[in-house]
Amino acid sequence: MELYPAIDLRGGHCVRLRQGDFDAETIYGDDPVAVARGFEAAGAGWVHMVDLDAARTGEAGNRDRIAAVAAAVTARVQAGGGVRNEEAADALLSAGVARVVLGTAAMEEPALVRRLAARHPGAVAVGLDARAGEVAVRGWAEGAGVPLLDAVRRFEDAGVAALVVTEIGRDGTLSGPDVDGLAEVVAVTSVDVVASGGVGTLDDLRALAAVDVGGRRLAGAIVGRALYEGAFTVEEALTALRR
Repeated sequence: MELYPAIDLRGGHCVRLRQGDFDAETIYGDDPVAVARGFEAAGAGWVHMVDLDAARTGEAGNRDRIAAVAAAVTARVQAGGGVRNEEAADALLSAGVARVVLGTAAMEEPALVRRLAARHPGAVAVGLDARAGEVAVRGWAEGAGVPLLDAVRRFEDAGVAALVVTEIGRDGTLSGPDVDGLAEVVAVTSVDVVASGGVGTLDDLRALAAVDVGGRRLAGAIVGRALYEGAFTVEEALTALRR
């Protein structure tokens, strides 16, 4: 199970939001390259990045910083936020990003996901962010009117490398992940599932690593605030996930 340390960018700063609320922001620094290098030095094979400005507006706000991170580390970079057309996806992939994540665009134009996945095998993921069981879009500001599990099934044969599933109500809270809900997602898809939202302790990571639905397990876990606030280290997280 892979660890995806997270770098969320807003106005060039490394930040975390609480439950997707742009008014509940904590700034942790202004040098994402240094943060990413620290994650890599600690053993992380992936870095998960989100352009929060682009997620809200659809206009790239921090693409240069994502490109700088991709150029500075050998760890693979997974990036999303405002990737709503082929040009945006191509720009990130050309900048060295290993995998792009489409959220709003995936819900509003599923054919786009299929085209990109066909053109870039293994390099496209779908981000499904849910609030009370309904997928949210446009920086989590609007409901898509689609139940999460229905959305999961929609991309079963789309050719995507992964589904990044976030429980908005737990994101940035350190209150623990929705283990049961994630198990339900794993049960209805053969696509790799990366869990996001709520991880606050090493026991949370162990619980995610223990998810097993007919031999199917979670492929990874995204962790942000817990790392920034010192709840545990990247090294400790990797050990917990290996167990």
